[in-house]
Amino acid sequence: MEKRDIFQLLKPFVSLYAAVFFMLAAMSLLTTFLSLRLSMAGVSVQTTGLVLTAYYAGLTLGTFICGGMIRQVGHIRAFAAFAAVSTAVVLVHGVAVNVPLWICLRLICGIGNTGMFMVLESWLNECAEPGARGRVFSMYMIMTYLGATLGQKLLTMAGVEEQTLFLLVGVFMALSIVPVVVTRSIHPELPEPAQIKFCKIFRRTPIGMAGVFIAGLLLSAFYAMGPVFAHDINMDVDQLSWFMTLSVLGGLLFQWPVGAISDRIDRSLVLPALGIILAGIAILICIFFGRSINTLLGASVFFGGILFTLYPVAVARAHDLFEPKDVVKVSSALLLVYGIGSVIGPVAAPWAMALARTPFGLYYFFAAGSLSFAVFALAWRWMESVKIIPADEQVDFVIMTDSANVAMHMDPRLEPEDLDGDHKGAPARCDGEQAGAGKITLQSQNLCGDGACSS
Repeated sequence: MEKRDIFQLLKPFVSLYAAVFFMLAAMSLLTTFLSLRLSMAGVSVQTTGLVLTAYYAGLTLGTFICGGMIRQVGHIRAFAAFAAVSTAVVLVHGVAVNVPLWICLRLICGIGNTGMFMVLESWLNECAEPGARGRVFSMYMIMTYLGATLGQKLLTMAGVEEQTLFLLVGVFMALSIVPVVVTRSIHPELPEPAQIKFCKIFRRTPIGMAGVFIAGLLLSAFYAMGPVFAHDINMDVDQLSWFMTLSVLGGLLFQWPVGAISDRIDRSLVLPALGIILAGIAILICIFFGRSINTLLGASVFFGGILFTLYPVAVARAHDLFEPKDVVKVSSALLLVYGIGSVIGPVAAPWAMALARTPFGLYYFFAAGSLSFAVFALAWRWMESVKIIPADEQVDFVIMTDSANVAMHMDPRLEPEDLDGDHKGAPARCDGEQAGAGKITLQSQNLCGDGACSS
């Protein structure tokens, strides 16, 4: 495709890309800043984990309550409301370092961010043509990574003990409102949530469900306790910023090669392999790479690269075993399981650090969690209830990050026969462009049937 054609394809979504970029910059900076601020204030790692896990509890809770508001007032008004509340909550953080207050604020912020993700992702799927959805969401994921990377580097813009960074987070969160409210795109309707049958889904895809759970557990622990770990090993703010930034960049760099491998090899083998590799890197960091800040930063690229690919491979594995008509129910179940893991991670990791009596207990936690998953995945692989999928029959890998792990019930309006390309109904319009989205499903984790596409 020519550059001009790509530009015309992505042009209708520029406003939504800008919104998610500002949003992720704010969220990424705030998570790292709060973790470091609590650590520098002398708050214990267990209490820090409790404060930060409230955010993930809010993300999970938001999946049950945000959809109703969007249906009642529409996407634009709902996004503006969610973003305004999130901005206000961010600024209130600066009043004082108060643990009970921050727990409440993180919970509210998680709910608000859930609503913002739901609006953006359902909107993108409404406007993207089925044949172009992969490229549309690939750019969406790139913008989330770029926003998250910028957020980590903004940590050095002001002193950690000052209030300036709270104001900076608030500015970026407020800026995310502007592209959405000025867009000319017609927003979609959000349907009623689909009923979830966890037992049925788990019996068919235990490896996928376990992979999503462990991804939520480890990713949330990394985001919550990574800055605490860096502070405890005497990294300065600039080094801490690079530590988090390189880990996120590793996740971006590894998405494509790991996705390509998982499209060619049975994912029930790829997933335990990723668990073993991640455990190996974590142990090497504890024994060798942690002795020097520079080697630790280099190892963080590889560690983040494997850590951030666990979730998308697990989601793809789960969808390998279900029909297209079940995609919404399966995605909803996976997202809720991810949310449960995300709530547990920031609470369990600090106890591992305290038990090990060293900051590197965080990496022992990563090693134990990923290795345990690998063992169970290999055992489950040979269970009769787990179907071994030939590589050429697997669904396409979907590039994802934790940033899109909250949009739970999205536009399941695609009829089974429409998956073959027979899209009936009137086309939707986005920013003046025909999107051909008469009956388009938002398969909750951006899972498109037409190719690899993009807490």
